[in-house]
Amino acid sequence: MKNKMRWTLKPKPDPEKVKQLATDIQVDTLIASLLVQRGICSYEQAKMFFRPELSQLHDPFLMKDMDKAVSRIQRAIASNENILVYGDYDVDGTTAVALMSSYLKSKYPNVATYIPDRYSEGYGISYTGIDYADDNGISLIIALDCGIKALDKIAYASKKNIDFIICDHHRPGEQLPLAQAVLDPKREDCSYPYDELCGCGVGFKLIQGLSLVNEEDPEEILPYLDLVATAIAADIVPLTGENRVLCAQGLRMINSNPRPGIKAILNSAKKNGKINVTDLVFVIAPRINAAGRMKHGLYAVNLLLENDFTKAEALATEINSFNEERKGLDKKTTEEVLQYIVDEGEEDRKTTVAFNESWHKGILGIVASRVMETYYRPTLIFTRSGDKLAASARSVKGFDVYNALSQCSAHIEQFGGHKYAAGLTMLPEEFEGFKAKFEEVVSAQIDPQLLIPEIPVDTQMTMDMISPRFYRIIKQFQPFGPGNSAPCFMVSDLYDTGYARGVGEDNKHLKMTVYQPGSNAINAIGFNLGRKIELVKHNSPFSAVFSVEENEWNGRVDLQLKVKDIRADN
Repeated sequence: MKNKMRWTLKPKPDPEKVKQLATDIQVDTLIASLLVQRGICSYEQAKMFFRPELSQLHDPFLMKDMDKAVSRIQRAIASNENILVYGDYDVDGTTAVALMSSYLKSKYPNVATYIPDRYSEGYGISYTGIDYADDNGISLIIALDCGIKALDKIAYASKKNIDFIICDHHRPGEQLPLAQAVLDPKREDCSYPYDELCGCGVGFKLIQGLSLVNEEDPEEILPYLDLVATAIAADIVPLTGENRVLCAQGLRMINSNPRPGIKAILNSAKKNGKINVTDLVFVIAPRINAAGRMKHGLYAVNLLLENDFTKAEALATEINSFNEERKGLDKKTTEEVLQYIVDEGEEDRKTTVAFNESWHKGILGIVASRVMETYYRPTLIFTRSGDKLAASARSVKGFDVYNALSQCSAHIEQFGGHKYAAGLTMLPEEFEGFKAKFEEVVSAQIDPQLLIPEIPVDTQMTMDMISPRFYRIIKQFQPFGPGNSAPCFMVSDLYDTGYARGVGEDNKHLKMTVYQPGSNAINAIGFNLGRKIELVKHNSPFSAVFSVEENEWNGRVDLQLKVKDIRADN
């Protein structure tokens, strides 16, 4: 178990650039310094950063195979073919299916949707799905958020005269599938300027391409951005470049005119007020995900496609109950995995690889993330799935678990994913060999520093720099997420006013009011820092790392510090 944190102060940006930007856009040097750290060094770049507009999006036809994808869909519509929109069962896949199918249906009736069953079919394109298409006279499948490695399945489909268009964002293998078009900005031969799109983002580029060719008003595709923003937040892709524009515009859509399904989710979660990325991640995404985890991903697609608010409310209530069931299950399973680690005497390994055939396949990824909060190391949680074992992998910042898994491929039947998250299947007899090999690979390659959670700190500051104007500008750095985190500051020589206390269940959070000598006091909350209360008592000076946020209480809005960690000054 680890409570230690590593504070990493980012390098100071070039003082000349900071000074110039501060002058150009009329801000103080602290704000200018935060912008230069994010690669924003000119008036023009700052304008694009603070005002993310659709005009900043790249031409979709810069993506390899976009012309082929668009013309194949046009041909399907012209010759009255049946089209199947196929996507994975997670948030990225279900939002992408809702986006693509609703756009196509607004032009053309012969469009069906398909989400594979997590338990009987597993991840990605399945033979069952292709057979379903064949049985229903479907000759074109548009696959979203999956398919880049489905070589055999796409070959199987082509024998049945079914064409595929793939919209994926996962890393391709050495060979690409023989589809009509493969849209994936991570293709080696694709020179698209931004390669961090999520699956729903690639789907959006395809409807943008179709919209351009159809000479539609660009405003027509705006209503789909609520889905793209939700997928971007849930899939934890960087909130930079094109993703930042898509997410900012999508949040604008959710806050001004949400689709009935999203409005119903927010109602069922009793979520009011302005929605931000945190709400997408912790309120909307878990409920969409719960459908595929506990029941079937089509529940989520149907909710997102529903235009009648009363029906959407009924679906959202059902999905909310799936989410409640999921929460209970993931808490229980996390406790069981933590106990497994102790029982097996594996606290001091460099990896966690745990298996129990009764664990629910739908929550493996969540449990892997939860276990990583306790033992900060690459983590795989396995369960039985039919006659095989299935697992979800999660990794610590800075370590590529996908690459590590590829070095264990002799034990794995199938795997796919990203640097920090992957899924795999294997035969049961390979488990022990895999577990030993994975520990060996990670132990040999991981920098021990990466096994201590890191808090990247933008800059040191003093408390008198925090003002309403300062916060108003920081707020405009949103949407926050990977690659554009909420600015994190470090302050030393802090004191508590004497009222620090533990709050929440088991006093696990720390509430205090802090000041530096000569500065005004400000409220602060440290989640999961209740155990550190002794550091701030007895009038002892301490250092803290924190972000600044607004706190609303009884109709009054004040600034407060969201403290990530504290240390005694000595």
